[in-house]
Amino acid sequence: MSLTLVATITPKPGRADAVREVLTAAIPKVHQEPGCELYALHEDENGFVFVERWASQEALGAHGRGETFTSVMAAITDDLAEPVSVRVVRPVPAGDPAKGAV
Repeated sequence: MSLTLVATITPKPGRADAVREVLTAAIPKVHQEPGCELYALHEDENGFVFVERWASQEALGAHGRGETFTSVMAAITDDLAEPVSVRVVRPVPAGDPAKGAV
């Protein structure tokens, strides 16, 4: 069963461009990782939000231990206003199934 998660990344003031550059450079690599079903970056005035879906807990764990993720975290940690927040979420079935889940 797939796992969906939401990761929130809040850069320090004036550091959003630097963080965005690191994140967007990593996305094509993550898309190639085994078990990556969705890895989509979004942005608002507070920072960045990833919506991710992984094929299994094992795939998610491999991503978290992998070179791309560890390199990204090493590159952006000093630019963050707070630690990255990660929440594993599950769908609440309601309405049109095609529109009610990611």
